[in-house]
Amino acid sequence: MKKLFAIFGNPVSHSKSPLMHNLTFQGLNYDACYTRHLLEKGNTLKETFFTLGLKGINVTIPHKEAAFNACDTLDPFAQKIGVVNTIVEREGSLHGYNTDAPGFLKAISEFNHVKTVLFLGAGGTAQSTSNILRDEGYEVTLLNRSASRLEKFTAKGFTTYTFETFKPKVYDLIINMTSAGLEDDSLPCPKEILDMVIPKAKAAVDVIYGKETPFLKCAKSYNIPTKDGSDMLLYQGIIAFEYFTENTYSFDEIKPHMQKAFLL
Repeated sequence: MKKLFAIFGNPVSHSKSPLMHNLTFQGLNYDACYTRHLLEKGNTLKETFFTLGLKGINVTIPHKEAAFNACDTLDPFAQKIGVVNTIVEREGSLHGYNTDAPGFLKAISEFNHVKTVLFLGAGGTAQSTSNILRDEGYEVTLLNRSASRLEKFTAKGFTTYTFETFKPKVYDLIINMTSAGLEDDSLPCPKEILDMVIPKAKAAVDVIYGKETPFLKCAKSYNIPTKDGSDMLLYQGIIAFEYFTENTYSFDEIKPHMQKAFLL
């Protein structure tokens, strides 16, 4: 019987996940189909999952914390960070994972000699990735417009700044963790801050994929290497696919099929 998978989010129409997973199901002859579902309210996630008869889902903004709360069993890493983006149903119970963080880690590990990282933004993606980067030996600093969003990071011992309190130093990698530039020409922080930190950085990364954001344009004007969010999206998708198919296929078997979604 064909297994059904989906992505839940709001908005969700732009998501590349259905294309990524369906190309891979097709390429590996796995009897499954992947669709998208606009989920208005996070607290209906569990009920919606079972009503639609799904086997697994990916979860995008703004429902990653709601996804965490909907799970019966949590992977140790998801438990630690409080954010879930992949859920698999097993014998009527929901198992939650986070594939954003390991996917992200794999994407930035391609930059050599990076030790210090500056996150612009303090949302759900920053929450999952700051922990895994610190566990891997990176030194992470967070810069955010409002102080309230930074409190949980400060409590965990991260160095945090608002735009007003920022004291610049040299960061090897600058990462836009916000949606600034996705729908408009905005920057994730004031231009004068970027002009202080980007020239001294070894690289700049934007989690937004498929377009050159104002942030990446700014980084390119200083001739430093840049990367958009495509690799992160690809790698987290491969790891999610491993969970969806109970590790039937290896990372390297999945990758060539899923990569085709980025060429179309």
